[in-house]
Amino acid sequence: MSFAVSSRSRLSAHDLPRFPDGTLFHRIARTVCIAGCLPRKELFESWEVARRVRRRFHGGRVVDLACGHGLVALMMLIIDDRSPCALAVDPHLPPSAAKLVDALVAVWPRLANRVEFSARRLSEVEVRTDDIVVSAHACGPLTDEVLAKAVAARARVAVLPCCHATVSGDQGGLSGWLDPALAMDATRAALLRANGYDVHTQTIPAAITPKNRLLLGAPREI
Repeated sequence: MSFAVSSRSRLSAHDLPRFPDGTLFHRIARTVCIAGCLPRKELFESWEVARRVRRRFHGGRVVDLACGHGLVALMMLIIDDRSPCALAVDPHLPPSAAKLVDALVAVWPRLANRVEFSARRLSEVEVRTDDIVVSAHACGPLTDEVLAKAVAARARVAVLPCCHATVSGDQGGLSGWLDPALAMDATRAALLRANGYDVHTQTIPAAITPKNRLLLGAPREI
């Protein structure tokens, strides 16, 4: 049976042989398997986002919005220890998030007490200029809320949009040329540029998710 990286099946100790290497990803994956609480898709998706963001953005507090288990934030601290801490926010934090954190801290003790989880609305979060704001699959208009908060603070930002609200969302007049969801994401990139951001667009593997467009922006130096 094939090992589908897009599966929402929970990883467990039975999956440990699938990650035998000494690479950082395999080390994290084995830890996640031991924790036994994370959907397979979330592991692969979080890794692809975190490592691409870290290639562009270094240091700074990580603010993971609509964070789920907070794995993007945790991975970003593991990849780049120059970030002092992370804030992981979701109105509905999964109860197993603490179990995942404990498993990762056992392997990377330097993570201890550096990630704050907060069950609140995104609108209640204060973003600072030196933050890196990330959100992997903030559904529908939540992606626009994440971008707006980052722009208001002149913070670096990276989003992986999903669940595009194509009826009400801003398609920038591009829907005659582009698929509505792509039109929305192109408009988001254009809005970042219009607000003085340097923009980079990438994709993560479609085998993980068809909603695979990663949008990164950093305030343009003046």
